[in-house]
Amino acid sequence: METLWFCLVAFLLAGYVVLDGFDLGCGVAHLLIARTDAERQSVLRAIGPVWDGNEVWLLAAGGTLYFAFPALYAGAFSGFYLPLMIVLWLLILRGISIEFRNHIRSLVWQPLWDVVFASSSGLLAIFFGAALGNVVRGVPLDGQGEFFLPLWTDFTAGPNAGILDWYTVLVAVAALCAVTLHGALWLGLKAPGKLEARARRLASVVWWPTLATVIAITFASFHIQPHLRASFEAHPWFDVFPLIAVLGLAAVQVLNTRRRTLGAFLGSCVFLLGMLASVAAGLFPYVLPATGDPRLGLTVFNSAAPHYGLQVGLYWFIPGMLLTFGYFTYTYRSFTGKVE
Repeated sequence: METLWFCLVAFLLAGYVVLDGFDLGCGVAHLLIARTDAERQSVLRAIGPVWDGNEVWLLAAGGTLYFAFPALYAGAFSGFYLPLMIVLWLLILRGISIEFRNHIRSLVWQPLWDVVFASSSGLLAIFFGAALGNVVRGVPLDGQGEFFLPLWTDFTAGPNAGILDWYTVLVAVAALCAVTLHGALWLGLKAPGKLEARARRLASVVWWPTLATVIAITFASFHIQPHLRASFEAHPWFDVFPLIAVLGLAAVQVLNTRRRTLGAFLGSCVFLLGMLASVAAGLFPYVLPATGDPRLGLTVFNSAAPHYGLQVGLYWFIPGMLLTFGYFTYTYRSFTGKVE
């Protein structure tokens, strides 16, 4: 039952990355490719019907984490308190920038919220990437499953590392590149005319740093976290997940060059899912490894709720997810095609 809930939490987080990832990428890309106010409004219309619904996946993942793995939730939310507060404010700023932008017609008001939208979207991608880097690297957990990390120390990924070091910054840059690519491909699918052409061109440019950073974090992750290497050696079939990611990333470049925008966007989805599945499979059974003594790490077994609670929760989770899938299917089918 604990393993099942680990997979469900990973599924919810992957859903958030794929769905809200293109929202964040559109925020990063819109000042790079939208040259007029009409084009910037087209970018906002491309995500307008779905961006708030996409963020529900983050809330669902957080709520499920609280229910299924309370020890992990308590330890992570206390140890990462400062960056989580920063993420909360960035989510607020991003939401109000979308809602407030068109309330006043002004030469100052609208450009201000455009900058807030772009910067908050980019910083969210960076902070989420750094958070993933911390999970892979591990944190200094004590015997009670608690830890504290400063925002940074000397930027070395050693025993005294902070939240930001060379490795977590590298993962953050990779996340920024990946969501920018994802968002540009979504705009290539949804935006009209010249904006579509610029979006596809941006995707072709960003593809190369995405490839470079993915290769870099792959080698760095196996160096930083020995458990990853041991897991892939013990379970050779885990290699299918990075292979899926590689095929998805290759499909992005091939299909985007051929102007097959839907296929390129789906290839980006496959790439992100393959990368996240690789991390989840490589870390299992850990949900938060410990630096120093591996025995202090939080696993799906020592951080999970009681078995009875997990079993009862599953009865509620299934109908809830069916309703969610129904809602998202209806929403995305209702807003297919190019924005006007």
